[in-house]
Amino acid sequence: MSTTLTIPTPGVRTRLIAAGIGVSLFLAATSAPALTPRPTLAVDPSSTTPEHTVSVSGTGTVTLKPDVADLHLGVLLNRPTVKAARTDAAVAMTKVIAALKALGIADKDIQTSNVSLQPTYDYNNGTNPPRITGFQMSNSVTVTVRDLDKLGDAIDNTLTAGATSLDGVSFRVDNQTAAEAQARQAAMAEAKSKADTLAAAAGISIGGVASITETSAPIQYPIPYALGAASAPDAKVATPVQAGTTDVTITVAVVYLIK
Repeated sequence: MSTTLTIPTPGVRTRLIAAGIGVSLFLAATSAPALTPRPTLAVDPSSTTPEHTVSVSGTGTVTLKPDVADLHLGVLLNRPTVKAARTDAAVAMTKVIAALKALGIADKDIQTSNVSLQPTYDYNNGTNPPRITGFQMSNSVTVTVRDLDKLGDAIDNTLTAGATSLDGVSFRVDNQTAAEAQARQAAMAEAKSKADTLAAAAGISIGGVASITETSAPIQYPIPYALGAASAPDAKVATPVQAGTTDVTITVAVVYLIK
């Protein structure tokens, strides 16, 4: 008796699948080392050499005498009605502005900075809401005085004319471009001197500039002269005003290249 064993022959589709699996296994085996984890560097340290530099700072300051003053004043009135508060404040501020113009101050240098109307309340009668007792009208202006010899008169004349508040006087330099340029040159000179000193001490020399960064310090103006709820001054005594001095300061941070 004989036994027959039949093995089916793979079709074309089966052969192609088997071939694909074989190729995939071969590629996986040959590329396995490339798939293992390894560190990645953004910059190859062996391909770059850091620049040799020295970093210093320099400061230049120019002292100036202010030539302009900004005067902040206004009218603050309490009246029983809105109409009375508005009317009386308008009359007073009109006189204040007229006093300023009489000193030769131009319209462009008189600017309204605030106009407000607020009710005033009585909180002591125990009612809720509190009872309105009147209205407070405020009208404020900022005045640029370009002739400092007239600043004292501007204060005295406006208070006499009807201004009820003097909120401050600040001094400044109208055009400080030239002073900034001078301070900038002084700052760079100081930075270069520092760099040369450091380089000489290290036995090297400066070969150029890699970067420059500039910062401007806030200008320190004289402390404002201020009054609150001012009363009319004695006409025989003028208000003394001292402008003092102010500083223009420039600071630079410079990175020098070393030869």
